[in-house]
Amino acid sequence: MPGPEAEKIELSPKAKEGLEQLVKGHTTGQQMVKRAQIILYAAAGKDSGTISLEVGVSRKTVFNWKKRWLALEAIPLEELTAQERLEDLPRPGAPSVITADQRCQLEALACESPEKCGRPISEWTGREIADELVKRNIVESISPRHAAR
Repeated sequence: MPGPEAEKIELSPKAKEGLEQLVKGHTTGQQMVKRAQIILYAAAGKDSGTISLEVGVSRKTVFNWKKRWLALEAIPLEELTAQERLEDLPRPGAPSVITADQRCQLEALACESPEKCGRPISEWTGREIADELVKRNIVESISPRHAAR
């Protein structure tokens, strides 16, 4: 027994052109190409099963990207391009507590010789880097494991 009929995706000429450029682009990432192909095939009237086989993704993935495209359909392409519609959304989770500047300082420290910093070792360890970062007031605190990464 077939499921409910999916909503039809209708593309404007400008949207279709934007999606086709993504598919043909030499520098377009493969995830983006697959997402664009899903929308183009859906607009051509292909069913989700066929699309999933042709693109090489699950039916759930096809369903999710069609749903996302339809949800953003009301926003004009001048405000949200085809590529922007197919980009990943921000992931949930805690924001980073180490700023980009602190990360650069951490990397610069890791490139320095430990002897130059007065450390009696020849190679940095996570604990030594963490201690030096706190000593130089680059960070308030950091775990040795995080510093080593």
